[in-house]
Formats: sequence, structure tokens, C-alpha cells
Amino acid sequence: MGNKLITFTDQQIVNYQDCTFFTRKEILRVYKKFKDMKPDLIPCTMKKNEAYSIKIPVECLEELAEFKENPLKRRIFEVFSRDGKGTLTFEDFLDMLSVFSEAAPRDIKVFSAFRIYDFDNDNFIGPADLDTALTLLTKQELSLEERQQITEKVMEESDVDGDGKLSYLEFEHCITRAPDFLSTFHIRI
Repeated sequence: MGNKLITFTDQQIVNYQDCTFFTRKEILRVYKKFKDMKPDLIPCTMKKNEAYSIKIPVECLEELAEFKENPLKRRIFEVFSRDGKGTLTFEDFLDMLSVFSEAAPRDIKVFSAFRIYDFDNDNFIGPADLDTALTLLTKQELSLEERQQITEKVMEESDVDGDGKLSYLEFEHCITRAPDFLSTFHIRI
């Protein structure tokens, strides 16, 4: 009794609860998962700026069971990392898992999905973005011609203003028609 290790102050936990979709217990579970990846690097107690300065390398993140088989894992880590290179601080990791939690609202998930599929970071999903996604998702099993046909069909059905790329609103309209989007865009903690 009384020998409990304090990982975060009560104020830190409250702050994390305010800016995520997690409970106190879930935040501590996320921290344990984060620490278990690199126990020699991650301290037992997060002090000062450690929660947003200590980074887990992308190679360690790729080994997480929740992402191991995901062909978009590297892109997901890039989108949620402060440095854009895929290395994640605890706060990046917490933010990422919060978006993938069942409690995250649909609009947050759609916005994050848009960012993930916008490979060139131009705030649009163009043919090149779709081709990259198709290549990753199909493990390069489609020919260039097959990918082009799929890309053309997606653009034909989703590019409302005809500018050859999908804006966020066009993507949102398209993705909300996908009945399994919410059930597949999540990770259980």
C-alpha cells in the first residue's frame, strides 16, 4: 500500500482526458503499450517535456500487433508524428490511438483518413494519391492499367466539381457512403 508508481500527475491525466477520447484507465493502458515498445528509453514517470520530446522509432511502432499487418502503417505514423517522419512521442501516440478509438466521432475519423490518403500533403486526394493507396492496399498485385481504371472510376463517381482531385468535402461525402468505414477505422485498447 502506498507504493504505487505515479506515471503522470493528476493534472496531466486531466489534460489528456480533455484532449482525447480516453478515460484515465485507457490513458494509462496506452502509456504501458508505449513504454513496452522501448522500456530502456521510456521513463516510468513522465517529467516536464518528456511526453512530447522522447520519440519511439518508426521501426518499433511497425512491430505493434495493431499495425503489423496494416499496409498503411508507415503513412499513419507519418501523419500523426510531429516531425512527419513517423517517429512518435507519447503525445503523438496517444493522439493517434485516440482517433482510432471507438469513442472518436465520425468527423474526426474522416478528417484523419483524408490526411492519411493525402500522400503528397497538398490537401487534396489526387490520382497519384489513389495510385499509391491502391499499390499499398493490394500489395502491388494490381497492374498499372487496373490501378488506373480504379482511379478513374473513383474520380468519376466522387469528383463532384470535376477538377481531377478530391477535396476534403468530396472525400467526406464519398467515405460517409461506405457502410463499414466506422467499424474498420478503429483499434481497441
